[in-house]
Amino acid sequence: MPPAQSPSPSPSPSPSPSPSPDARADTRVDVVVIGGGAAGLMCARVAGLRGRRVRVIEHANRCGKKILMSGGGRCNFTNTGTTAANFISRNPHFCKSALARFTSQHFIDLVERHGIAYHEKELGQLFCDDSSKLIVKMLIDECADAGVRIDTGCSVEAVEKSGEGFRVRTTQGTLQATSLVVATGGLSIPSMGATGFGYELARSFGHTVLPTRAGLVPLTLTGKHQERLADLSGVAFPVTAECNGRRFTNAMLITHRGVSGPAILQISSYWNVGDGLHLDLLPHGDAFESLKALRTRRPAAELRTMLGDLFPKRFADRLCDLWFPSRPMRQFNDPELRAIAAQLQRFPVIASGTEGYRTAEVTLGGVDTDELSSSTMQSKRVAGLYFIGEVVDVTGWLGGYNFQWAWASGHAAGSVA
Repeated sequence: MPPAQSPSPSPSPSPSPSPSPDARADTRVDVVVIGGGAAGLMCARVAGLRGRRVRVIEHANRCGKKILMSGGGRCNFTNTGTTAANFISRNPHFCKSALARFTSQHFIDLVERHGIAYHEKELGQLFCDDSSKLIVKMLIDECADAGVRIDTGCSVEAVEKSGEGFRVRTTQGTLQATSLVVATGGLSIPSMGATGFGYELARSFGHTVLPTRAGLVPLTLTGKHQERLADLSGVAFPVTAECNGRRFTNAMLITHRGVSGPAILQISSYWNVGDGLHLDLLPHGDAFESLKALRTRRPAAELRTMLGDLFPKRFADRLCDLWFPSRPMRQFNDPELRAIAAQLQRFPVIASGTEGYRTAEVTLGGVDTDELSSSTMQSKRVAGLYFIGEVVDVTGWLGGYNFQWAWASGHAAGSVA
């Protein structure tokens, strides 16, 4: 169980004061939602609109911390191109039902109703024009309008099955509920309060928890592989990253410990230690034809100079220092240019690991979907028990997909809990 945390000043709703010992009798509600993040708040709102008495328990001092920090503080709150193909799960079909019944347009309609300005950055990714605080405020306001009570700075001490419902003992009193919704998130970014509580709770009720690991995370290099690039930290350019049959084209960023950037974060969810990982360093063209054109245009120019037209200069210099000895372009025949092109378009990266949960945006794995209803998110083992959001073995790509899963799975559970 996560330890109790001392509440500190936070936006409405304020943390509920701890009741006196003689006031700690069980409080009866219809639904207890453990976790005040994206999925939990959506679920609470939907259940509250159905007239259910809903209590949200959030152990941090404010709700939606992950929403607040996402998208550089502007929250990439959905993706207009969301499909089941954008998610990773042992059962790739599981997410289809919830996603179909609460689409990105449904959430966009809610955003527009609250007058929140937004824009599309790229590839269907929608961001707030102003601040992610507006998304959190929208969700909390929606919960308030639905009669939902939110207890922040409140930790769960024990959960047990009680009759036809659940008894949830917290640091602010004990609740008796018909339905219990676990929206505790995963292990990513522990500095934001992430814990393994949801997985522990799932196991305590007999659920299988599939192995977890960090996803959407920078990759680390060691030894000579790291030494070759470490001093280029901050250099970024577009690549196509390929691993285990998956390909993502976007920017790569060299860091002092390895590689990051959208293309690397995406492929990291498909990479395991020991897997081959290759980069197409010229993803938007034919490398051989590009090199031939450069040779024709400037035959006396050095290869180093010409690669500087294709890549950031520091990276081009490093390519020639370590992989492609530079000489005038006219001195390279077609087979030699073809060999250089082949390496540029299948450049190996020998990663040693990842930055781990500390910087991971999501957690892969989680509660086994075979033991949940895909339409309601309810446990097939324990009536009235629901799992939603990141705690479930459904993980989205980078680009707003994980928030859309939070909204959709929260809506699915809130419609019936």
